[in-house]
Order: sequence, then structure tokens, then C-alpha cells
Amino acid sequence: MIRGINLILLVTSIFALVGVYAIKFQSEAIEEQKLGLMREIAQQKEQISVLKADWAHFSQPTFIAPIVVRHSEALNLQVLESKQFAQISDLPMRPEMRNDAGLTALFEALDAGIDPIGDKLSEILNQ
Repeated sequence: MIRGINLILLVTSIFALVGVYAIKFQSEAIEEQKLGLMREIAQQKEQISVLKADWAHFSQPTFIAPIVVRHSEALNLQVLESKQFAQISDLPMRPEMRNDAGLTALFEALDAGIDPIGDKLSEILNQ
């Protein structure tokens, strides 16, 4: 009987040992994936910083000005003048009297117990 128990314990310990090694190898594979992703993230962050530096360089007026001069005929750009902007005196004045006949009619209908907006909504819902 003791030999049977020893045999069962030996087989159980072998299965446990195989399980432990399987878990170890799985955790190492996951660690490799994690490190690979971290390297990829670091590379992408570096690329983003390079692109930001390029954007800062290419958006400077000292970089853009020679391009504008070189292509001025094709772009047909002209110098902006102050007379192109409107002045406050050019804006139309607000009308003194508002046309509130529609609101007045709505309030009178509501005072009379008629709800034209509610009637219109019920018509739409019944369709």
C-alpha cells in the first residue's frame, strides 16, 4: 500500500513539476511580448518627437518665406492692406422695431386655450 501511495505521489509531483515549468515558460513568453511592446512604444515616442521637431521647423516663417517668394506667381498672393477690412460704420444698425407678430399670435392662442405647437406635434406623431 505504501508503494501505491509513493507511486501516486511521484506521478502527482511529476505533473506538478511539468505544470510549474509550463507556467514559467508562459510567463517568460509574456514578458518577452511586454518588452517588445515597450520597445515599440519607445520607438514610436521617438518618432513622434522627431515629427514634432520637423513640424516646428517647417512651420517657421523663415522656412516658409522663401517658398512663398519662389511660388508667388503660381499662388497669386497679394499683400494684405488695412482697407480690406470693414469698419464698424459699415455694419448695419439693428432695426429699432422687432417683428414680433408671430410671438404675439402664439401667446394669444395659448391664452385662448389653443396650443398650435402641441397640435402640430400630435399631427406629426399621428402620421
